[in-house]
Amino acid sequence: MTPFSRLMDALVLTPARNAKLRLLQDYFAAAPDPDRGWALAAITGGLDLKAVKPALLRALVAERVDAELFALSYDYVGDLAETIALIWPETGADPVARSLGEVVDELSTISKAEAPARITNLLDTMPAAERYALIKLATGGMRMGVSARLAKQALANFGDVPVEEIEEIWHGLEPPFEPLFQWLEGGEKPVSAARAPFRPVMLATAFEERDQTTYEPRDYAAEWKWDGIRVQAVAEGGVRRLYTRTGEDISATFGDLLDEMDFEAALDGELLVRRGGEIGSFGDLQQRLNRKRVPKAMLTEYPACLRAYDILRHGEEDPRPLPYDQRRARLRDLLSGLPPDRFDLSDEVAFDDWAMLDAMRAAPPHKAIEGVMLKRRDAPYQGGRPRGPWFKWKRDPYLIDAVLMYAQRGHGKRSSFYSDYTFGVWTEDGSLTPVGKAYFGFTDEELKQIDKFVRAHTIDRFGPVRAVTANRDEGLVLEVAFEGLNRSTRHKSGVAMRFPRISRLRWDKPPHQADHLASLQAMLADG
Repeated sequence: MTPFSRLMDALVLTPARNAKLRLLQDYFAAAPDPDRGWALAAITGGLDLKAVKPALLRALVAERVDAELFALSYDYVGDLAETIALIWPETGADPVARSLGEVVDELSTISKAEAPARITNLLDTMPAAERYALIKLATGGMRMGVSARLAKQALANFGDVPVEEIEEIWHGLEPPFEPLFQWLEGGEKPVSAARAPFRPVMLATAFEERDQTTYEPRDYAAEWKWDGIRVQAVAEGGVRRLYTRTGEDISATFGDLLDEMDFEAALDGELLVRRGGEIGSFGDLQQRLNRKRVPKAMLTEYPACLRAYDILRHGEEDPRPLPYDQRRARLRDLLSGLPPDRFDLSDEVAFDDWAMLDAMRAAPPHKAIEGVMLKRRDAPYQGGRPRGPWFKWKRDPYLIDAVLMYAQRGHGKRSSFYSDYTFGVWTEDGSLTPVGKAYFGFTDEELKQIDKFVRAHTIDRFGPVRAVTANRDEGLVLEVAFEGLNRSTRHKSGVAMRFPRISRLRWDKPPHQADHLASLQAMLADG
């Protein structure tokens, strides 16, 4: 357990991607089976330990620590697992050396009735670093700044194999992944038992101004870039699955689309919903996301559909090595036999030069379009993000000036800073109404500046949240960039931003010059 807890601490405190990869590679090389497999499962979200909930941990620590002391500590630290690990009283009990595998086995066999006593015993016989790792394992909230994709890349580096090979067999493997590690150390490659498997996604790079002088327009086809969720729809051998771009299986949420996947193929495209027969906004799609059960009324009001971009499998054939134009022809033929309200082809955009395409990119014909995709006509479909074959040229972001209203501590390396910000705009009656939250887009130096402002201008506290001075004459104005705007009944303002981030700090601007809610409502009307 000690090596895993050290890995967690190091990953949390290491911001650089390559350094994180090296930490993971070193751990995979040094840790024995099954510990390294359970660590991989924890990092990639493959552990499901349901007996331990945050409420139980709060109840256990409440029996041992003064409530006010715990509240103040939690407010300062900003992370429940770290707070409990540090504040848990030392009992004098001899520490017990446990492997990660032994801890996972115990957590897997705990019943709800046994949980209080067994978790207490674990916490009493572990040092603080291991207590932190235990709580993170038990609750599933790892938050180490490591994505599943990054973990797979570390595996690829460790075994000196392409990451695409790992992705193609991933869904046929189960923790603790011993056959996977045996292969990466020179053994036989596992044969994926998964039917209708996920295939590595081809990703686009941003199209920049310099690219307009490097690449010829005649070599590229352009398609509208729709604001939905990139997915793979795979139907093979009687098995139907829907994957996100990272390989997460979301089939259960979109059974209405799976029911219509009457083909033998793997399609790459954008998951969207229709509203009144037309393509809906991303806000409409959000009505369907992250639901274990979708009500019938919602299936009727927000039916799912796929706007297809490419074809990765066709019967027994692999068309990925073919050039784009040939793949698109195959895709068009396949889609002609499917329900058009569920499956259609992303339209190509005719253009003569980059200036012409730029003008169309800036004024797309539908509010759910966020730009254009450029695809080299002679390029094969390659997993990963090679520069040149595919580009994304997104519409310029929207910008507004908003006033900082609330701030909350961050997590991990930001747990000592107020780094999560709620901002608002002015209403007709002269008050501020929250319109969004952002926690990135600023530099480390700007983070320190905002944190200093929050501490110096706090006017109220609500648990870990601080309200700051925000009136017409005093406050901090933030320039906020965002990709789109949707109507929202869940927010008092009636609007919800898509991908908001802090574009810059407007120390030069008094709060009364920030934007009004009417400006956002006008954006909705224009869309």
